[in-house]
Amino acid sequence: MARDPYRVMVVDDSAVIRGFLTRWLDMEDDIQVVASANNGVAALRDCKIYKPEIIILDIEMPEMDGMTALPQLIAMDSDLQVIMASTLTRRNADVSLKALSMGAADYIAKPESTRVNDEKEAFQRGLTEKVRVLGAARRSREETTGKSVLRPVAAKSDAPVSEPKLFGSNEPITLRPASAILPPKIIAIGSSTGGPQALFKLFEDLKGKTNLPIVITQHMPATFTALLAEHLNKIYDKEVVEAKDGDRVVDGRVYVAPGDWHMTLQREENDTVIRLNQDAPENFCRPSVDPMLRSLLSVYSNRVLTVILTGMGHDGLKGCQKLAEANAIVIGQDEETSVVWGMPGAVANAGVCNSVVPLQDISASIEGYLSGRPA
Repeated sequence: MARDPYRVMVVDDSAVIRGFLTRWLDMEDDIQVVASANNGVAALRDCKIYKPEIIILDIEMPEMDGMTALPQLIAMDSDLQVIMASTLTRRNADVSLKALSMGAADYIAKPESTRVNDEKEAFQRGLTEKVRVLGAARRSREETTGKSVLRPVAAKSDAPVSEPKLFGSNEPITLRPASAILPPKIIAIGSSTGGPQALFKLFEDLKGKTNLPIVITQHMPATFTALLAEHLNKIYDKEVVEAKDGDRVVDGRVYVAPGDWHMTLQREENDTVIRLNQDAPENFCRPSVDPMLRSLLSVYSNRVLTVILTGMGHDGLKGCQKLAEANAIVIGQDEETSVVWGMPGAVANAGVCNSVVPLQDISASIEGYLSGRPA
């Protein structure tokens, strides 16, 4: 039997924006716009009446803006999935990152025009995908509330690498053994939906625990990735930068892939350097995690520690499979602490992880592998 449509509320002070968002979403059989509001006050009132599962929330509105309404909306429903929507300016990108740290699930940049063009169509596809994925994640958590969580079981050393199972699989996770693993020389992190919040927590926990270089591919537009690096630079005890083509990779520095560019590493004479390219998107993403991981394997062989954090889709799976075949370390974030268990769920269910742990335990897991004493 078909599930009920995902219940959405649109909150924006522009009647034009509310109108075309509602039309777009209502065109989908599995999505229903149950309410729309022109400011935060109306959103709080209507949220009580219509009980949406997902809210698309504008930032700048009269009477009560999105940032003021956000914590009050989440207080009404702790499982509410909020997508911040704003024009792509540096200020709005900064506000959106702050909203993510306050409990918003995701963000999307509104198109500059409502006329039919590639930007508008990409926005429409991205928005409907986010609504579906966040709605499915919410319902999955509701269905599993109160049920026992399956614990990972040890794998045989010759366990085959398999394709990922569907979202919400109830089968136990198979872990790769951590024996005979060499100490890593670099840490790689891949993330998407929910990634900024996870990165803020992880880098707060990692302070003082490693001097290795770290490379991050987070699915984000260009304006956002520069600000993400700035936010992480304030949190972490080492330098965090948005990567530039030709940057030397040095110990104690963190490199964030810039939006719309794949980030790869390569050896040049006696140095390892960052190379950026605008090759075709992979897994519908640019930057994509897989090109980064492939390049790390070619430079560092199995001396790589990869962490796959929350995110929709399965970007990073193929790269992690290759790294696992070389006996490199792969850590996945668990389902309970992920906003969306897409990317980490793909590597966990494929049997390529050495550990699948809650977000708050990932830094300790990293520290254990760095010291040669994995937990």
